[in-house]
Amino acid sequence: MDKKKLEAKDFITIGIFTAILWVVQLVIMYLGYLSPFVVAGYAVLIPIVTGIPMILYYARIEKFGMLTITAVIVAVLLFIFGMGLTGAPICIAAGLFADLIAKSGNYKSKTKTIISYGVFCLWVSASYLPLVITADSYKQSLLEAGYDAAFTDTLFTIVTPKTYPLIILCCFVCGVIGAFVGKAVARKNFEKAGII
Repeated sequence: MDKKKLEAKDFITIGIFTAILWVVQLVIMYLGYLSPFVVAGYAVLIPIVTGIPMILYYARIEKFGMLTITAVIVAVLLFIFGMGLTGAPICIAAGLFADLIAKSGNYKSKTKTIISYGVFCLWVSASYLPLVITADSYKQSLLEAGYDAAFTDTLFTIVTPKTYPLIILCCFVCGVIGAFVGKAVARKNFEKAGII
């Protein structure tokens, strides 16, 4: 049997950790109802908070393709949740490059795991693309969904084509921070239990 091929247990791992990633980020996204500044802060909050489950995921990855599949699933979920397919290429590319970086360290390198997770977190920037590329129609859809004008005006003042590069940078930098946080928490709470 080819040990490089993904097996049933690998797909189970992918399913479990992708589900955890999605639920955690979904909770954060629902906090966006509170303020447009929280929505703008997704690029900071999601990479850092999801760093804990994702580092646990990385500890179980030994084969190429697992991160890529996770990214594809996330792209599909973003589409289902109304983000369209605009950000799918970014999302999938982030997973693929993160996979390649982690693989180059044989999925054991601390440094490459941290960089890989930073790159993986670029998927978060994909969720902002409707606000940037289809601003007018997306703003109208938010108003029709019940958001007030003050909320949408503030959001579309913060998230613009000019600020989008900064959002991308935040996703990577906060992903690196999230990886350090994840490693610190995992080492403190899980290493002794033999989980990582």
